[in-house]
Amino acid sequence: MAVSKRATMVSVIMQRILNVFLLGLAVILMIFIGRETYHLAMVLFVNNDQSSSYLLIEGIVIYFLYFEFIALIIKYFSSGYHFPLRYFIYIGITAIIRLIIVDHKSPYDTLVYACAILVLVVTLYLANGERLRRE
Repeated sequence: MAVSKRATMVSVIMQRILNVFLLGLAVILMIFIGRETYHLAMVLFVNNDQSSSYLLIEGIVIYFLYFEFIALIIKYFSSGYHFPLRYFIYIGITAIIRLIIVDHKSPYDTLVYACAILVLVVTLYLANGERLRRE
């Protein structure tokens, strides 16, 4: 019985430490999303050259990555300290899309990235097919 109480106490302490660090990570991500908002505004309103459109698109995808990580942390706290698998898949798809936008020199690499996205979408469907149909 004493081992059970001790294990529960250790688990609660570790959960609280994890929560504090996740809140710290959320604050850091909020700072980065603020910086990215400023950067996007500068690219949109100040730069007028051709390369600024690529910077804008890349910045928007990075913005979505920050946004998805913040949403993942929010979902963690609202779902009773659980990370849903589908959020990680969404983040993976967005990260690969960013990679395609940034590094699209090799058609073979782009095809491999597209196949990776297909695998992630199929995984998302298999893992959460019923839930996605309801939403």
